[in-house]
Amino acid sequence: MWYLTRSTGIVAAVLAVAALVWGLLFSSRNTGNRRRPNWWLALHNWLGGLTLTFIGIHMLVSFLDTDAGLRLIDLVAPSGEIGWDIGWGVIATWLFAIVVLPSTARIRRRLPRKAWHVVHLLAMPAIVLTAVHAYQSGSDASSITFTRTLSLLVGIAVYPLFIRLATLGSRRRRVVTS
Repeated sequence: MWYLTRSTGIVAAVLAVAALVWGLLFSSRNTGNRRRPNWWLALHNWLGGLTLTFIGIHMLVSFLDTDAGLRLIDLVAPSGEIGWDIGWGVIATWLFAIVVLPSTARIRRRLPRKAWHVVHLLAMPAIVLTAVHAYQSGSDASSITFTRTLSLLVGIAVYPLFIRLATLGSRRRRVVTS
């Protein structure tokens, strides 16, 4: 069960970073002309849904692992009883749910664009909390392979964020000079 818990958590983290990267590249219009925008959006939405699915599997396997000693309440509400290392993962789970679920077509059509955008920005703190959760609760936290892989994932997530911020800055400068 330990291996299954770890592997589902790792896959969920990688999928979350992939969804973030795809979303940031798509929103900054750096996806090129080979694929139509609806293809990029569909891939981004699929990765987000898959992330939430693997988070659910990770939580279920963690609950079923008797060595972990987690109760159902520990998976839905952070508490000092089990520690913040698990609590950060619980908060990240809620943030991912808040980001992914309103993106379904039925709900998104009813939300104002600015509200949806603000909610969608919660993906970034969710990624940060996921990294904190992995580092604090993972038994491999002192392993050099783990720290390098976690650093690589953080770098992969931060790079398109800088690209997105750069495109926002250049668009604002063009609007001001026009």
